[in-house]
Amino acid sequence: MKKLLFTGLLACMLAVLAACGGGSDEAEGLLEDGKLKVGVTSGPHEQILEKVAELAEEDGLTIELVSFSDYVMPNVSLSEGELDLNSFQTEPFFDHMNEERGLDLIKVADTVTFPMGIYSEGVTDVADLEEGARIGLPSDPTNSGRALLLFEQAGLIKIEEGLGVNATVNDIAENPNNYEFIELDPAQIPRQLGEVDAAAINSNFAMDAGLVPGEDSIFIEQDSTFVNLIAVREENKDDEAVQQFIDIYQSDEVKQFVEETFQGSVVPGW
Repeated sequence: MKKLLFTGLLACMLAVLAACGGGSDEAEGLLEDGKLKVGVTSGPHEQILEKVAELAEEDGLTIELVSFSDYVMPNVSLSEGELDLNSFQTEPFFDHMNEERGLDLIKVADTVTFPMGIYSEGVTDVADLEEGARIGLPSDPTNSGRALLLFEQAGLIKIEEGLGVNATVNDIAENPNNYEFIELDPAQIPRQLGEVDAAAINSNFAMDAGLVPGEDSIFIEQDSTFVNLIAVREENKDDEAVQQFIDIYQSDEVKQFVEETFQGSVVPGW
């Protein structure tokens, strides 16, 4: 009797273990057929994804968009399984988030490039910024470094060699005009533009505030290499729905939509 009881308990334990992850590898990580929940930031990314969703519906794929107003939660939500993929960030930022928060996310495709610009309500040329001018830049690490590279490109400062996007305000090697650099929340900079003499603003937030990067910036990033990407959880990188999404995003129809809609303020990067 005891032997039968032990055998029964062992069988139950094995069944529970199988249900908790010991089953077929084929079933692991599969997304729901014909449907994807996609995280984006508001503005151009969301506009592009609306076009992608329209084309996807014709191709039998339903896309539910989830819009965010910050750069952190789209990755956290994806990592926690609340999203199937996201499309909103550059690779340096993505790498930083993965490392800082220990996320198991991977890049699966390139999307578009948003040239970062310098904006001002007081001057129309960076050369007109007065000594001691207060200049805003994004506070998150990778966009802060990108802004410093932009300021260097514009001739405002020089940063320590070899740091690239990892540079911080403490790495400014030359600041002949004694500019004061103020780190601000990236999404809030357009609203705070009147409180500083100039500021570097990510194009998606600039456009969301009604600014046109190619027209309203007083200096714009030259030959930007900061291409945005599509990210998924490691377990879903080979899912058919993900590849279907990539194919639609990188289609000629979406490329034409981007070029006609944004007139150079957003550039296809694939």
